[in-house]
Amino acid sequence: MTPFVHPQGICESGTVGDGTRVWAFAHVLPGAVVGADCNICDHTFVENDVVLGDRVTVKPGVQLYDGFRAEDDVFIGPNATFTNDRFPRSKAYPDAFLRTVVRRGASIGANATILPGIEIGERAMVGAGSVVTRAVPSHAIVAGNPARIIGYVDSVKEAPPGDRLDVDAAGVLQTTVAGVTLHRLRTSTDMRGSLTAAEFGGAIPFVPRRTFLVFDVPSAEVRGEHAHRACHQFLVCVAGSVAVLADDGEHREEFTLTRNDVGVYLPPLVWGVQYKYSPDAVLLVLASDPYDPDDYIREYPAFLAARAGLAGGA
Repeated sequence: MTPFVHPQGICESGTVGDGTRVWAFAHVLPGAVVGADCNICDHTFVENDVVLGDRVTVKPGVQLYDGFRAEDDVFIGPNATFTNDRFPRSKAYPDAFLRTVVRRGASIGANATILPGIEIGERAMVGAGSVVTRAVPSHAIVAGNPARIIGYVDSVKEAPPGDRLDVDAAGVLQTTVAGVTLHRLRTSTDMRGSLTAAEFGGAIPFVPRRTFLVFDVPSAEVRGEHAHRACHQFLVCVAGSVAVLADDGEHREEFTLTRNDVGVYLPPLVWGVQYKYSPDAVLLVLASDPYDPDDYIREYPAFLAARAGLAGGA
């Protein structure tokens, strides 16, 4: 099926995929590359150095300027604005325009503004009216000005972990994420105060070789956003509260740690994110191995590839 161009639309590009529709008062310049089954709606403009994947929807009032890239199944809402020059001046052009990339399956809400040179991760969602000033992780939901992470797409949000474990005794609960478990640590309380204890190799399923504390984190900031190849971790919020997201590439679950007798165990090859820190939050992290920068997987596609290799090896 050949592309459709409305009589009042202009499509100068010869590289447009089958089934794509260019509607009235849209203008696609000659150098643009547009995939199959795209929908280029009324009053849109697509400049020369623009590449769109398959099944991309561009709603009315959107301008896509040089350097813009969108992968397959991207949705761009009405009047979303993309920029490609941090310091624009009339008739003054940079040597090269900054590249903005929207990864596969991401959605940009109406009237959002995306600053130049930013990457929007796979299946991320940008809320309407947001101003995005830095990269958005895969699957993240961001909103506001400046845009901040307010959640994650498709994550299962359960009751606080302490409510899901036996309140009278130490317990372990398997989550929906492969290998990730919640642990209730034993606490003793009397008139002198309270004490929480755990045995390494028992309540904590490994013997730590490193520990660190995370604190004084601004509420807008996100920590983690990586997986480990070999290192095991155990996280306890000893003060305040923090949200922990665990992701095995197929299942994603979010836990809000609010008490110092509940921990979450993250095995290797699980993507972990910590965010929504309260002002008084102190996160204790126990790690099975000394710090090794080569043990980190910091890009989500690389993490998915590592998970696929694990499944293939199995």
